[in-house]
Amino acid sequence: MSRPVAVITGVGRPVGIGAGIARTLIADGWDLAVSYWTGYDDRVNGGAAGLDALFEEFGDRAIAVPVDLERTDAASTLMGAVNERLGTVSALVLSHAEGVDSSILTTTVESFDRHFAVNTRASWLLIAEFARQIGPDGGAIVALTSDHTTHNMPYGASKGALDRIVISAAKELGHLGIRSNALNPGPVDTGWMTEEVRASGIARQPTGRLGTPTDVADMVSFLVGPRGKWVTGQLLYADGGFAAKY
Repeated sequence: MSRPVAVITGVGRPVGIGAGIARTLIADGWDLAVSYWTGYDDRVNGGAAGLDALFEEFGDRAIAVPVDLERTDAASTLMGAVNERLGTVSALVLSHAEGVDSSILTTTVESFDRHFAVNTRASWLLIAEFARQIGPDGGAIVALTSDHTTHNMPYGASKGALDRIVISAAKELGHLGIRSNALNPGPVDTGWMTEEVRASGIARQPTGRLGTPTDVADMVSFLVGPRGKWVTGQLLYADGGFAAKY
């Protein structure tokens, strides 16, 4: 019996959220296509060390596809490669992001456009390609989002637009058997935090700790799996209470 296929974008670092999701879905019985782009990690994260070891860890359960999501043809290129090599895709997990801090007064037009091209436009195009190739049993979309906008304006604004697209997809694509949700995991420590940021985040967590890639992966596993089949059209907070207001 063939295994279901999932596409996970943004699997660029072994300690990242995308890698954590990939490990969990493999354990769940999925075959994967994971996308990455070392140009982003070289520019923002100081390189993408450990990728070869990560893909070796996945073994024959995953194919790795390099793709620059800033390009308008990236979605069709990625989905076409996956369909050719693995068949129909049943789950689309959007964990990629352009994320460079800047404020209203310091953001450049170039940076603003790049954030929307990667975080919003590419996600829309991937959702559309996913829907066009969906099989008779339908499938699931999960997009990772964020509320962080102040002093991170282009990132937060592009994620806000992403939320609307993903939630709209639940109604527009529901007749195809596709369910679609946005997931806000709050602050997840994947090695990017300074000690000051880490301490500030923990102070706001009722649980007394920051999130991990495994925490996020467990939620994604539920949403794309059969137990999550009645959840769609939602902006979900699974953040350890970080966003709790009272």
